[in-house]
Amino acid sequence: MRYSREGDDAHTVSVAEGTFRATQGVGTGVSVPDDEDFSAYAAARWATLVRVASYLGASEPEDLVQSTLLRCYRSWGRVRRADRVDAYVHRALVNAHAKAGQRRWRGEVPTEVVPDHGQSDETEAANARADLLRALGSLSVDHRTVLVLRFVADLTEQQTAEALGVPLGTVKSRVSRALAAVNPADLVEEPRER
Repeated sequence: MRYSREGDDAHTVSVAEGTFRATQGVGTGVSVPDDEDFSAYAAARWATLVRVASYLGASEPEDLVQSTLLRCYRSWGRVRRADRVDAYVHRALVNAHAKAGQRRWRGEVPTEVVPDHGQSDETEAANARADLLRALGSLSVDHRTVLVLRFVADLTEQQTAEALGVPLGTVKSRVSRALAAVNPADLVEEPRER
């Protein structure tokens, strides 16, 4: 975490690999004490937010988190006053991911043979993550989002409902349906050729 002043009207806040630069006063509404509060929040939540962005399917999760935190930074006074800051920030992350998906072409070109790039020794954690990503990839966006917020971001059902802007019952039914839709075979490691 780093805070530095650049002249009388600008400052930079660094969080993990992300750097936020904004003009103090005009347009941001963020004061120096708020900077420190925001910096502490962002540093504490960075890894979780990147993990959530990754499981949501973001191609560049760090960039998505950085742009989300920048938006939250610009209105940090309002964000900080929210009943549940984490739910607010996660909702901003989900919205930013949805918006980014609308702007980019996400088409893939199928091939008959997948090129062999040779893989180094894989750990069980990497295999488990790949299995989880495969299982999440088979779900609809709504189901994937609710599972990621509920179980990866570790939000309560109420916080998840607030983050998604849906009733609590909708979260419960989406979680139930999403878990029922997960193919257990997707969670079992497939034999890998060495």
